[in-house]
Amino acid sequence: MPQQTTDWRPPGPRGLPVLGSTLDFQRDPFTFRTKVARTYGPVASFDVLTETFYLLTGPEHIERVLVHENEKFIKGDIFQTLLSPVVGQGLLTSEGEQWRKQRHRIQPAFRPDALTHYADIMVEETEEELATWNPGEVRNLHEDMLALTGEIVARSLFGVDVSDRTEVVAEALDVVMGYAESLSSSMVPNWVPTPGKRRFDEAMAILDAVVDDIIEERRADPGDDVISALLAAEDEDGRTMSDDQLRDEVMTLFLAGHETTALSLSFTLFVLAQHPDIEERLVTELDDTLDGATPTVADLGDLPYLERVVKESMRLYPPVHAIIREPTEDVVFDGYRVPAGSPISMPQWTVHRDPAHYDDPMAFRPDRWTDEFEAELPRYAYFPFGGGPRRCIGDRFAMMEARLVLARILQAYHLELVSDPSLDLAASITTRPTSPIEMRVHER
Repeated sequence: MPQQTTDWRPPGPRGLPVLGSTLDFQRDPFTFRTKVARTYGPVASFDVLTETFYLLTGPEHIERVLVHENEKFIKGDIFQTLLSPVVGQGLLTSEGEQWRKQRHRIQPAFRPDALTHYADIMVEETEEELATWNPGEVRNLHEDMLALTGEIVARSLFGVDVSDRTEVVAEALDVVMGYAESLSSSMVPNWVPTPGKRRFDEAMAILDAVVDDIIEERRADPGDDVISALLAAEDEDGRTMSDDQLRDEVMTLFLAGHETTALSLSFTLFVLAQHPDIEERLVTELDDTLDGATPTVADLGDLPYLERVVKESMRLYPPVHAIIREPTEDVVFDGYRVPAGSPISMPQWTVHRDPAHYDDPMAFRPDRWTDEFEAELPRYAYFPFGGGPRRCIGDRFAMMEARLVLARILQAYHLELVSDPSLDLAASITTRPTSPIEMRVHER
């Protein structure tokens, strides 16, 4: 039966006059969205200042937006406001024909044969990182993982070494993500010279300089890498990519390609440090399968518990906490109307922790990921990489990297958590820790 159009908006908290739910949302977006979903159902709404947000947490609704009717939904104004100043009109933000053209150009970099080559680089870079660790010292884990994954993506996709710039990149990235997290970044026009905007501009100048250096290095010495392929690619009219477009794509791949995997590794090692029985079982699998040998991509199929650990970590702590879309026309969900141009939030954080889909959802239980469980789980009750045509292009790259890096670290070291066992997180573009995750290194 076709859905009937209605003028009723979905239920949700009434909030305060003028402010709506702004204060509650800003205070803790993770808890707020989850409370709204649990209280009002899979189609809900709430107001932040003058904007009405529509919250979708039903897997069937999320699949409709991302897959079945994806042509009716675009990234939208809020997404563009947050990300365009960072990645321009790269693969994350572009729409329509431009997006399809760029996706086609970049896709070969993530073919299975290319991934096999990248696996060797991932392990080599992990070995170099571990060589700087000393038993007994305390490490800032997230900082280390950002440096490692930044070097991996630079060598794998771009064929360059950025090891001398990882610290400055991490500092700039902190500023950029902190600005994106603040409500003012989406509410105050870009031309207003706030202190936060000035810091953001300075950080972006640093990131732009790094990306420009990477591009110029490949332009001077082309190789078998993504940048060289993009420089040589021509469209149907024989035109090559503009310098601005090339910058946007490289910035997108560089930032998105290492930020989310660094978070996944940080969160996984964080929860393993608090679950010694799970860590012990995982190390036993690594010992039995690898017998001390360095892990390769060929070994991953023989390490099923490793994959379950990573999947469960990304369920409990998804590196991307929510996906935003806007409908290009009025749409109806469960009889509720969502007007064209309205922001729709689909939070992985809330859906991944829904007791309707996961028994004891707050528990870290890798064993839940059996074939039978996955066969019965609604498709979009778990979507750490999004879905549909705009599913993350580097999803297989990221999963391979997370498993190989995690395996090599755990072969060498046990990491003891010395910072706060509770995790304070910021709902920036990604799910970021607000303070260092500190670990003491113990030789295995």
